[in-house]
Amino acid sequence: MSRILMIGAGGVATVAAFKMAQNTDVFSELMIASHHKEKCDRLVKAIHDKGYTLPMKTAEVDADDVEQLKTLFRSYLPDLVVNLALPYQDLTIMEACLACGCSYLDTANYEPKDEAHFEYSWQWAYKEKFEQAGLTAILGCGFDPGVSGIYTAYAAKHYFDEIHQLDIVDCNAGNHHKAFATNFNPEINIREITQKGLYYKDGQWIETEPLAVHRDITYPNIGPRDSYLMHHEELESLVKNYPTIKQARFWMTFGKQYLNYLDVIQQIGMARIDAISYEAPLTDDPTKTAKVNIVPLQFLKAVLPNPQDLGENYDGETSIGCRIRGVKDGKERTYYVYNNCKHQDAYQETGMQGVSYTTGVPAMIGAMMFVQGIWKRPGVWNVEEFDPDPFMEQLNIHGLPWNEEFDIDLEV
Repeated sequence: MSRILMIGAGGVATVAAFKMAQNTDVFSELMIASHHKEKCDRLVKAIHDKGYTLPMKTAEVDADDVEQLKTLFRSYLPDLVVNLALPYQDLTIMEACLACGCSYLDTANYEPKDEAHFEYSWQWAYKEKFEQAGLTAILGCGFDPGVSGIYTAYAAKHYFDEIHQLDIVDCNAGNHHKAFATNFNPEINIREITQKGLYYKDGQWIETEPLAVHRDITYPNIGPRDSYLMHHEELESLVKNYPTIKQARFWMTFGKQYLNYLDVIQQIGMARIDAISYEAPLTDDPTKTAKVNIVPLQFLKAVLPNPQDLGENYDGETSIGCRIRGVKDGKERTYYVYNNCKHQDAYQETGMQGVSYTTGVPAMIGAMMFVQGIWKRPGVWNVEEFDPDPFMEQLNIHGLPWNEEFDIDLEV
């Protein structure tokens, strides 16, 4: 039995909490904490209203504040902290876990607030500290990163002697019927998409202009979609853990309307992450003003649709997978493993759309792997460094069944 402390109450956290509540044979108690306790309380009510009986508590915490986190962890004494907050907060939460003897799991790697840049080096630097403390840290346990790494590990274990080419392909063919909205935190989403592209080839990292490289890729049950080469964090760990890889790339689909809006947002300065000074009237006395600092992208986040509210009218589906080329027994072969997830199926089960679902389910399964002792090893680890087989089995059970195709044209 286990006590989980989950930080975050957004779309991904909602799915993960629902899934934990469905598995009381594994999870005995859950605490949900975020900067806004009322969001946690609403989530607990939504879960209990559906008839689930997992004991749950809520708390308010500033995840940027290590001391607040330590106080919370010491009062609750969780077996595992599941970090579904913002990537800016990974390091403060890891610090608090070390101080309080808690193991750790997240779905996205650290990035600093003042720079749209992310890499694993900051978190990998904690490896020795977690080893010495006898604690486990599991990094990137969503879908991509997460299942994409587990798919790769499964392919390497069962179908390849050497992997030479890896292409992770991510298509959202859904329609939320909004002029412009992001499927997860707008601030993180726009920072990620507007960065320069990056891919690995023959031992070197090659940079491209943002969204400059694209091609049609055909997705199962969806058809061809324009797919854009992007930088994505799991490539960094996968080429390190599978050194036979000669080329690794990440592709994601975007519609023309989305890209047009994104271009306007950038051109008018609303994607900026530096603070600007603005003189605004006071809420309680409009005749008086005060100078405040506003980060344009954070303000944009406040006025865009909340990703948690997209599910009800969202139709269509996602398709995410790995297309792999390599050799087995001296012969070249190709392999494609993927999942398709319908937005309305996700909404009917959890009240969230498919993008939240495909990240929240793997976070729950990763916590399950830790609690059951299957993925429990002192240190800091990416998901592909654990046995993929039990995780793959649970994907089929908990709503993200996978499909395989062998020796096909990979299109990339």
